[in-house]
Amino acid sequence: MLEDPERVEQELQPEAERSESTSSEQPVSDASIPSAPAEAIAAPESTESPAASGEPITAPEGADSPAAELPAEHAEPADDRAWYVVHCYSGQENKVRHNLEQRIETMGMKDQIFDIIIPTVEEIEVKDGKRRTVEKRVYPGYLMVQMILTEESWFVVRNTPGVTGFVGMGNTPTALRSEEVAQILHRMETTTPTVRPTYKAGQKVRIVDGPFNEFVGTVDSIDMDRGKVRVLVSFFGRETPVELDFLQVEKT
Repeated sequence: MLEDPERVEQELQPEAERSESTSSEQPVSDASIPSAPAEAIAAPESTESPAASGEPITAPEGADSPAAELPAEHAEPADDRAWYVVHCYSGQENKVRHNLEQRIETMGMKDQIFDIIIPTVEEIEVKDGKRRTVEKRVYPGYLMVQMILTEESWFVVRNTPGVTGFVGMGNTPTALRSEEVAQILHRMETTTPTVRPTYKAGQKVRIVDGPFNEFVGTVDSIDMDRGKVRVLVSFFGRETPVELDFLQVEKT
């Protein structure tokens, strides 16, 4: 049987030429196919999902995640409330606060006026040989009111009996800065009670503690920063200065 001439010719061609001829006959695509990255080709170490294994699913480092919520006591209010300073007659701070609280209740303003504070600190005074703790107003004649400033809330506060006005520029109340409010509240909460003397320079006092107990002398000077009083005590007809703590002396 006669052999096909073309087949015989192909068999006689070198192997390299035959491979080129074969490859040239293959169709060529217009778009090149990108090679898969090495990470995608590599087989995973484990085919078990985190949920199936019971392990918690965590986001990779750097991935976007919701911001952690602040504790409720430190969260900023969503409304426009702020602290304002209200002036009143000195000595009537508690009465004015009571009047304002009643007006807030009766006029339904709890959603606009939230809190009223009289800034105070504790002090210790000695009277009749006894110590007692009293509250001292840091800013006599002033109150702090937390509120959303509107025409209605301004009217309620401004027309409260005993209130003489807001602190601010002209007729516009000025809100306190957040750091100012924080300093005042911190002082009220953490200040150690200080000693308030009930005597003045030149007055007669009795020493109630220490080696000069029961001696009577005259106040020469008072050092509020150090909590010390200088008393002139008579020894053998001669006045001698003695430095004492506030609590060691009381007014006669």
